[in-house]
Amino acid sequence: MTDDERSRQGRTIAITIAVAGLLSIFAPGLVRLFGLAPRFEILFYLISLAAFIWSLVVTWKLWQNTRD
Repeated sequence: MTDDERSRQGRTIAITIAVAGLLSIFAPGLVRLFGLAPRFEILFYLISLAAFIWSLVVTWKLWQNTRD
């Protein structure tokens, strides 16, 4: 894996973490803004959680690749 690929993957991870954090912060406001049922707020939280877990796994793999 080249340095450019590692950098691109790191940026993807950073953007994913930022978007997931913003989604979890603004979930209640989005539900109220669009007049959705409260279950959609839980859905937004689950999507954020999945994004954080994905980021953790990919960050771990990236870290393992840089150790070699």
